Amino acid sequence: MSRLRTPACELFGTQYPIVQTGMGWVAGARLTAATSSAGGLGILASATMTMDELTTAVHAVKERTDRPFGVNLRSDQADVDERIALIVREGVRVASFAQAPGERLVKTLKEQGVVVMPTIGAPRHAEKVAAWGVDAVIAQGAEGGGHTGTVPTSLLVPTVTRTVDIPVIAAGGFNDGRGLVAALAWGAAGIAMGTRFLLSAESTVPEDVKRRYLQAGINDTVVTSSVDGHPQRVIRTELVEHLTGAGRLTALPRAARNALRFRSMVGMSAGEMLHEGLAMKKAQGLSYAQMAMAANAPMLTKAALVDGRIDAGVLPTGQVVGVIDALPTVAEIITAVIAEAEATIAGLGGLLDASTGGAE
Repeated sequence: MSRLRTPACELFGTQYPIVQTGMGWVAGARLTAATSSAGGLGILASATMTMDELTTAVHAVKERTDRPFGVNLRSDQADVDERIALIVREGVRVASFAQAPGERLVKTLKEQGVVVMPTIGAPRHAEKVAAWGVDAVIAQGAEGGGHTGTVPTSLLVPTVTRTVDIPVIAAGGFNDGRGLVAALAWGAAGIAMGTRFLLSAESTVPEDVKRRYLQAGINDTVVTSSVDGHPQRVIRTELVEHLTGAGRLTALPRAARNALRFRSMVGMSAGEMLHEGLAMKKAQGLSYAQMAMAANAPMLTKAALVDGRIDAGVLPTGQVVGVIDALPTVAEIITAVIAEAEATIAGLGGLLDASTGGAE
């Protein structure tokens, strides 16, 4: 039994202070249940699911494990209140958000006893959501995968932990026990990992695509706004190079076609999609062109991570992909992280010379 316990373990009801992030098209029932069963906090990705698919996925996780898990939500989805009602009804422990959820949603969730944990990229964002009453934040540094900021994790996390009095989960560049110890030293209550769990045995990403990830070096990723108008870290591929070099006249028609495909896939009406798009525009300050481009990301990500079409899709990733070279089980990942963390902490204790501990 591990002796490594933090406030995050108490808050989430988990054995270890390790979170598997709610990666779209990746964090399904199998991966989420495997993480929670192994003592971490698994989080389902719901933004790319219809309401029926989310209901099925929640039930599937509960059939596989009796451990706590979470669901990642988008506050600008037209049916977000229905999704919240579902997770409350099913006893889901944690609701995570890739962006600020809004004060109304925070209040609704907390009144029902759900732990609320948004992802933030700046201390001021942490202050804002903490004032709304969220229970914890994931602070993701620039090394993180998918949509990311510019501040390195080593600077962001200690700044955020000095700014707010709620548990901070560090994200961006983590894959082992030494990283967990570093996060704890910065004042964090745990770590969140995406790429490390994407590259696991339980991940449903096609094996050929996983092998492409394993081939990537630490400098083979790029942060680009060409996918959906926001900075996003992905593996550098021919398609990404093409998107980066394409003009707006080429990009916008592609985005419009992808918007229609995504609408059909998740069962949204044209009116619902317009409502959601306008909500995104208002909440994120997007231009109409950026709002159209935002439709690119789900379909381009699905092409690679679900359909296995590396030539036709993008591969979101953290920079840590460059140091990962194997596909262990989720349980093996978590066990190794905790074992190395405990050994590292024990070793650091030896740096303090007890013989010189008193005042001279």
